[in-house]
Amino acid sequence: MQLNIWGGAGEHGRSCYWIGNESTSILLDCGVKREGCGAYPYVDPSMVSRLDAVFLSHAHEDHSIAIPLLYKLGYQGKVWTTRITAEQLPTYYAAWGNYVRQQGGVLPYDQADIARIEFAYVEDHAPSLQWTELFPKLRICWGRSGHMLGSIWLLLEMDGQQIFYSGDYSEESLLLRADSPKDAPKGLTDVEAAVIDAAYSMDTDGQTEKLEQLYATTDAILAAGGQVLLPVPVSGRGQELILLMQQRFPEIPIRVEQELLLAMEHMIQQPQWLNPDIFRTLADALSSSRYTVIQNESQRTAVMEEAKPSIWFTSDGMMQSAKSQWYYEKLRSHPSNGIIITGHVAKGTLAQRLFHMNEEERGCQMFLIRYKIHQGLPDVRRMISYLPKIPTLLVHAPKSDTDILLEHLKSEGHHHLLSLTYGDRLEI
Repeated sequence: MQLNIWGGAGEHGRSCYWIGNESTSILLDCGVKREGCGAYPYVDPSMVSRLDAVFLSHAHEDHSIAIPLLYKLGYQGKVWTTRITAEQLPTYYAAWGNYVRQQGGVLPYDQADIARIEFAYVEDHAPSLQWTELFPKLRICWGRSGHMLGSIWLLLEMDGQQIFYSGDYSEESLLLRADSPKDAPKGLTDVEAAVIDAAYSMDTDGQTEKLEQLYATTDAILAAGGQVLLPVPVSGRGQELILLMQQRFPEIPIRVEQELLLAMEHMIQQPQWLNPDIFRTLADALSSSRYTVIQNESQRTAVMEEAKPSIWFTSDGMMQSAKSQWYYEKLRSHPSNGIIITGHVAKGTLAQRLFHMNEEERGCQMFLIRYKIHQGLPDVRRMISYLPKIPTLLVHAPKSDTDILLEHLKSEGHHHLLSLTYGDRLEI
């Protein structure tokens, strides 16, 4: 068995891993990297039509957007994922198409290729933490990964060999349930190779520490009479941060773009993906009049002109949309205003360009404070403790960051870990 890295290792983005031998082959994810007009995986066209299955861990663009390219190249099989992930994909494909057009680029596939995607749902074959056979030579066990609604990790057995793929993983979500892979039948004791999320590299902070930093920064902006903008993805950490800010700043007006609350309503309809004690919190939030719901441009303008300390949420984590750019133009008029980015900042995005300006040129304050949805050092350490001493590929971070993490873990006695990059191969 061999693992070919077509993207995702040694970089943030375009996760794509081919695993197979002469008789069986599968693909784990097929995403893009938000650079220029888009950086796509290093797909080998000659191997695509022979794939037995494609697995999609979740809907985020860096894992999903290049899947139509597989169909354009001749793939005729199914994409195995969760039902809610498949339902989210049209929004992500539309957003990516808009981004590419804004950059003056052209998609490497068309709507017909998107329409060709045929989904199969893992939860229809077996519940989480239970093995099921998909083909005579392929069986899987899956679990909820706590990263976003519908996200999963995968334990695969191909021709008798087991491989673990964490997908994007976090056990610290306020809303989302995570199944520990150690709770799979027999745990991970028979795994022969693993690909695990190490996006936060040497970061040792837990969610509590990150939230305290976020609260302190927000409090300082508000105390100075400023307004706070939190650009967030449509679904995921945005809903968690809305709830947390509501609880922490009960007297401060909170302005929320309508699509973020619609996504929260969608969440409450998916209780199987939520922590069991959070349903009432979500229901109370949605039934309250705590938020000003921003539904159109004229309302957005009128509320912004009130110019009083408040917290704003808009749905674009890297500030590439026209809406996010509108917010920046309004906020830059006063240095007490602040923008807080809580996730990854891709090269060439407006968020990245703003971070490279000085405060006088930018006009307002900028902060990068992660809300934890990936694994840092303590989390990676814990996950590899579930595994035998097997080849374990650390992924989802720049190669230099992964190398530092690797050397640190080697100093603790973990000599079976790997830091590789796209184009590399691993014999299993």
